[in-house]
Amino acid sequence: MAYTVDANIKGKYLVYKEKPLVREGNMIYYGNMEDSYVLCLMILNDKAANGGKLQIPGTIMGQIWSTDSTKSDTDRVVKQFFGDGLAQALDLGIEQLDRYIKKSKA
Repeated sequence: MAYTVDANIKGKYLVYKEKPLVREGNMIYYGNMEDSYVLCLMILNDKAANGGKLQIPGTIMGQIWSTDSTKSDTDRVVKQFFGDGLAQALDLGIEQLDRYIKKSKA
């Protein structure tokens, strides 16, 4: 399944570590579209918390995407990983994203 991120969306977004963080349904996008890469997190399932009163993200699939729109959708995915919970997936994803962005600037 292919997803596209529209670089022309205007508005105010939550900013985390100086980069936009946007959630749409079960998808979370992190990063600046002007950088070489962005992070995409897909919430695959939810788990119960607080005695079943609250649903929180469970398993997360993360992908580092190239922002090069000349590449095909499958070629844009440069790294894929899984995390248990949003915090773990976001931490791992940001670490990987920073690594790819640094490599692209070298």
